[in-house]
Amino acid sequence: MTSNRSVPTLYDVAKTAGVSTATVSRCLNSPEQVVEHTRKRVLEVVHQLGYTPNFGARAMAAKRTYTIGAVIPTMENAIFARGLQAFQEELRARGYTLLVSSSAYDPQIEEEQIRALIARGADGLLLIGHDRTETVAEYLEKQGTPALAAWSFEEKGALPSVGFDNRRAMQALAEEVLALGHQRIGVISGITSGNDRARRRVEGIRDAVAGAGLAENCVTVVETPYDIANGADAFATLMHAADRPTAVMCGNDVLAAGALKAAREMGVCVPHDVSVTGFDDIELAGILSPSLTTVHVPHREMGRKAAQALMSMVQHGTSGKTALLETHVCLRGSLAAPGGL
Repeated sequence: MTSNRSVPTLYDVAKTAGVSTATVSRCLNSPEQVVEHTRKRVLEVVHQLGYTPNFGARAMAAKRTYTIGAVIPTMENAIFARGLQAFQEELRARGYTLLVSSSAYDPQIEEEQIRALIARGADGLLLIGHDRTETVAEYLEKQGTPALAAWSFEEKGALPSVGFDNRRAMQALAEEVLALGHQRIGVISGITSGNDRARRRVEGIRDAVAGAGLAENCVTVVETPYDIANGADAFATLMHAADRPTAVMCGNDVLAAGALKAAREMGVCVPHDVSVTGFDDIELAGILSPSLTTVHVPHREMGRKAAQALMSMVQHGTSGKTALLETHVCLRGSLAAPGGL
């Protein structure tokens, strides 16, 4: 059964509110340009009538869609959630809508999603990290769509970035581990191919080991996709080695949660038998048992500053402001000297 009720128009809102259609348009698109009592009356009528602006007409008039696209590696855990929430909040305050897609850590899927978002008129893109093919870089340049990288900092990267130094951050944590006397380090890393964040974190551990004067072979690396079950399997692999590590450093908190799960199931006491560390300091890190030593990443600050930088690129045509954010080590119960001493 179809309804005979007509869809409310911009003219209907203007007539009911007793203002011009131009004033209604300003209330919706540039509310800061309208005095408060008029803006309030118009928005009440918009709500009362159930009016929805014509997206296509607005986009044609402004030559913008007021949408920003983001391609993140995964939606399956909380690694990107906090930063993306802050990113969206900042966009919303400026009248923009966020469209999010996931690449599943697959470069080909990421390229497909980038092309799809640009084809749908995204005014700008948020991407994660700097590893992508020359084909994608050339495509972005030809399209002229502003793009920004986050969760990784490269001063001279192909894209401006708002992020942190993954290598230096993990090196700082590794130095804390080594200072306690650990000399056999197991590493559960994400897949490093096509993932500069994972690769830089492994490099940071090797930097700390070299700085401590230890041999390279004191580090054993197992690469696995980011997942709790995979973290558990990798931990078991390390613990079954003939010369098993006294500390297991994980590429993120999700892998570390898997390592702690496996330790409980194997009867391995953390940190007495082996220490475990993570990276990111997501909410999970504080409620694990024992609580997880990790690297705190300023997710919300990063999301907010990334949105501000990208908005400047979109609205004012700037080249994009690169920003390096600071991380810090959070020492908790999962790390102790070898043997728990």
